[in-house]
Amino acid sequence: MLKTVTFTLMHFCIAFAVAYALTGSVAVGGLVAAVEPLCNSVGFYFHEKIWKRFEKGDEPRQEIPRHAWLHHHA
Repeated sequence: MLKTVTFTLMHFCIAFAVAYALTGSVAVGGLVAAVEPLCNSVGFYFHEKIWKRFEKGDEPRQEIPRHAWLHHHA
């Protein structure tokens, strides 16, 4: 969660700077900087959760050979 918070703060600063540079308005820069990074951070959170599921699925399965099972459970 800390990663998401620090990402949000960084994104806020970048969004404000870009919006202010494009419009020259502190109000518009502030509004864009407040709304856009929050929406993006929610998306980022779910993006990370989805990728973790995919990464889990990439792990090779380690099957127990039949003969090993027979020796341990005979």
